[in-house]
Amino acid sequence: MNNIPTPTGEYAVGTFTYTVKDQREEIMAPGTMRSVAARVYYPVEKESVKDLNPSVGLTETMAKAISKVFKIPINYEKLKKEGRIYSNCYENVSRIEGKRFPLIMFHHGMASYREGNSFLCIDLASHGYVVISVSHSMEAACSEFDDGDKIYFDKSILKKQYQPFFKGCINILKLNRFKVSVYEMADRFDEFQKVYSKFLMSRPAEWVLDNDAALLYAKENLSDLIDFEKGIGVSGHSMGGNVAYKLCCDKDEYVCGVNIDGGLFGDYTESVLNKPFLQVSCKSNERIVARVYVRHTKPVYKALFKDMQHMGFSDMKHMMKPGMSAGKLDPDLMHENLCRCHLEMFDTYLKGLKDEPKLKTNDVITVTKYEADM
Repeated sequence: MNNIPTPTGEYAVGTFTYTVKDQREEIMAPGTMRSVAARVYYPVEKESVKDLNPSVGLTETMAKAISKVFKIPINYEKLKKEGRIYSNCYENVSRIEGKRFPLIMFHHGMASYREGNSFLCIDLASHGYVVISVSHSMEAACSEFDDGDKIYFDKSILKKQYQPFFKGCINILKLNRFKVSVYEMADRFDEFQKVYSKFLMSRPAEWVLDNDAALLYAKENLSDLIDFEKGIGVSGHSMGGNVAYKLCCDKDEYVCGVNIDGGLFGDYTESVLNKPFLQVSCKSNERIVARVYVRHTKPVYKALFKDMQHMGFSDMKHMMKPGMSAGKLDPDLMHENLCRCHLEMFDTYLKGLKDEPKLKTNDVITVTKYEADM
């Protein structure tokens, strides 16, 4: 398969989906019910996938939805011919009998989709984790359900992110230019979002409820596959990374987390982070996540990626030309370092394989460790 990362772990990867229908009333569309679509990536024996065809990671429906939301042309037939709609995982492969694996919950970014970080999720699964990626209806480019139903992105969200929109955009760009302490920067971002981003501030709590619905299903139906004894890890991109931070702040069963370049929208002024945490950032968004570095009782790490932009932290990095949206960093180098950062965190704090993560500065990332300040 052209340009698709190969998993680096000892396992091949199986996948399947499940749906939690009519989970609760949809507050964005009163009178309807919110449903949750999830995809599971899990370790399998390499021998069990030898003669199988890889799973489709990007459907034609999803490609059209992404193209419409982001206003970028996607030649689906060309991607299909090149093998780039597929992922290195396989549908409904037999599980490894008698083995259970620790769980990582994953959340996509606003207007992204459930499989939007599939390359990362697959690599984590190949190293002995079950990863459940959750779709957030109306806020994903498209949510695809097992019964064939589809829910597309609510375009009104684009104008709601900042209100008034253009003034909000200008002011958030200004925020990144301030060279002040992380404490002052956290306060400045909070002042900004209370004026311009009340809608975004309200969404993490709803996404947590989506997470809880997907997790409850897993606890009730997948206990033969998942080992819950050591707790749960969590990661996400953009708004999904914000959700990872919120889960680690608010819920005891989450033992560590990763935020991939997500602004910390929400009221965290009284929150205390009691879990080890990793903040992945690019230069253009580095300042607006300052809240993660304050009010914490465990180590917090920063991995600042060079030559990267926000969209580049997803699978789109392997499908888009280098530029403003994805950054100029080579896609394989981005993927390699992003996976390594995750594995260092989860191998340390979820599997307990080492005393501390070996996160080191190299030609791609600059690592900073923030000791507990409470």
